[in-house]
Amino acid sequence: MAHFNVDIVHYHPQFAEQMVKMWRDSKEKAIEQKEMHSFDRHVYFLNHILSAHYKIELALMDEQIVGMIAYDADEISQLYVHVDYQGGGIGQRLLERAKTESNGKLILSTFERNKNAQRFYEKHGFSIIKRGCENEEKLPDITYEWTNK
Repeated sequence: MAHFNVDIVHYHPQFAEQMVKMWRDSKEKAIEQKEMHSFDRHVYFLNHILSAHYKIELALMDEQIVGMIAYDADEISQLYVHVDYQGGGIGQRLLERAKTESNGKLILSTFERNKNAQRFYEKHGFSIIKRGCENEEKLPDITYEWTNK
């Protein structure tokens, strides 16, 4: 699989609509379920809630958003790559940003039905620490942990 040349930039609200479209498309494909929130509520969540609690970075290719990550020193809240660009190293680059700025340990959750995400996280050193159903979608999920060794 080819690796894509992307620029990693800090999130700015000018990217909100493009980012939310990519995010929703990627999530809907991953879990085979329509997004439960309206597009406008999703934009509001991004600009007023997620960005207040997490650092958000975007992967841009020719001014198009092809990936995003929201994280802090302990947790990855969101990590999505555009459906047409998965497998090209974008997720790995975003993940490395979070690892570099972590406290040496990161947790994250993914949906159990998202097998691609599970393979990705396990390939990059994350281990399952819990299974449950702690999400709005009420779908089984998996909590992963990575520790810098």
